[in-house]
Amino acid sequence: MEKIQPLIWDGEALLLLDQRALPGEVIYVRCDSVEEVGEAIRDMVVRGAPAIGVTAAFGMVLAARHIARTLTGDESLLARLGKAGATLKSIRPTAVNLSWGVEQMLDRAKTLSGMTPGEGLEQLEKVARKIFAEDIAVNKRIGEYGASLLPARCSILTHCNAGALATAGYGTALGVIRSAFAAGKDIQVFADETRPFLQGSRLTAWELQQEGIPVTLIVDSAAGYFISTGQIDCVIVGADRIAANGDVANKIGTYMLAVLAGRHNIPFYVAAPLSTFDLSLAAGEQIEVENRCETEITHLKKVAITAPGIRAQNPSFDITPAGLITAIVTENGIISQPDQHNIARYFKNAR
Repeated sequence: MEKIQPLIWDGEALLLLDQRALPGEVIYVRCDSVEEVGEAIRDMVVRGAPAIGVTAAFGMVLAARHIARTLTGDESLLARLGKAGATLKSIRPTAVNLSWGVEQMLDRAKTLSGMTPGEGLEQLEKVARKIFAEDIAVNKRIGEYGASLLPARCSILTHCNAGALATAGYGTALGVIRSAFAAGKDIQVFADETRPFLQGSRLTAWELQQEGIPVTLIVDSAAGYFISTGQIDCVIVGADRIAANGDVANKIGTYMLAVLAGRHNIPFYVAAPLSTFDLSLAAGEQIEVENRCETEITHLKKVAITAPGIRAQNPSFDITPAGLITAIVTENGIISQPDQHNIARYFKNAR
């Protein structure tokens, strides 16, 4: 069992570690319905692309249970489940894993004709449990491949939170760091605070502390100073969606770090599962960027920190061009110099 458990399925309900309360309190939010799962995703109880995908899968199980109890003779379970899935997918449009998790469940639901409602629900729950278990296994493989890129002694800058809290329980970018540390490498992590939701200061620093991995917190605007003074050997981040040409959508501020890494000739790595690739999109400019409420930057814990009437814009993600990315680390290996050709060849070989 993983030390940090962001999601717990107890067979009846989904328990989500409330990431808004960390690091001060460890509280689980109980979700008994797909509507409550949707609210938890929208309100950032759970965040991180892989974690949202797994959460959505269990949300679809809860939706199917409710539908099975209320279904009338002229209604289709699949049609109603499709509507529930469409609602879930619309909540956070940038993270492709959310849509991926929903579609995995709908694909299985299409094969349930001829089964009793109980048998169908059992099959859907099996799929969700499999998605959960596979996410941890996938992240551990990402960790192993990524760790091979790091020297015996390494100082790493990471942005946002791509650890156990952002997945089913191990992590992508932080999974690489965990694997390297477990292999005995001398690892020092710099975590920037990641405004405005402070995933770096509240979540990443806390996670690394739990693991006993040395971590230093810095403000976002200090990244250039630490990179330019030679204190950072590489940057490792996660991803929320990757286009067919290798452009990466990730937490706002990622592009800035990629530019800095390129300017100072240090590697910039992205760690992400194959489910984060969206090959239907040719380039990053086609990725829908979620804009969140402006009060996230004009207020702190509901207290205004700006003058009344100040306008704000709060895009949650930015797009890093593939040309700035040294390599993308996946569960099946490493894509060096990612571009449309290399990614297409990688997926062809994977099949």
